[in-house]
Amino acid sequence: MSKKMNSSKKNEKKQEEMEKPSFSFCVYDWAKTIITMLVFVMLILTFVFRQVTVSGPSMNDTLHNADRLIITNFMYQPHNGDIIIASHGDFYEDAIVKRVIATQGQKIRIDYENSKVYVNGKELDEPYAKGKTIMLSDMLDIPDVIPEGYVFVMGDNRENSVDSRSREIGLIPVQNIIGKAIFRVYPFDTFGGLT
Repeated sequence: MSKKMNSSKKNEKKQEEMEKPSFSFCVYDWAKTIITMLVFVMLILTFVFRQVTVSGPSMNDTLHNADRLIITNFMYQPHNGDIIIASHGDFYEDAIVKRVIATQGQKIRIDYENSKVYVNGKELDEPYAKGKTIMLSDMLDIPDVIPEGYVFVMGDNRENSVDSRSREIGLIPVQNIIGKAIFRVYPFDTFGGLT
């Protein structure tokens, strides 16, 4: 009886040893998991989130030169007040960062005398705007209604921003929007979400 028990214990021990994964298998399994995670993170960073660096003073005091932002274009549709990054190859090699003021189908009017902006007849509350909303030297003839597929953008630093008020920028095609800025990651003392 005891021989049978010893023999069954030996068999169980052998079976456990056979089922126990080898060191090389564990290393391979860990490496496979890490590589899969890295590929997943790279895909997310490529197609969902990107990092951009602000260049210039046009978004002062909301954003400053050399601020680093996280942007996303995942299922993005522009809305009033969004801070966007857009390509604009006609005059600028680099992308621009501006705030969406009006989207397609909305009526826009700028009262330069009183430095007020109206969308659909309502004055915008713009606590982010710095300085007066001035006329630029190469003013665009702004349409009363923003056409389909376009947005009207302005920098927060209204006295020092080339934006949709100018022929140089004009209305921005929605297809040129690279993404919406959602987070500032640098400098660290201003780390946080954007509004």
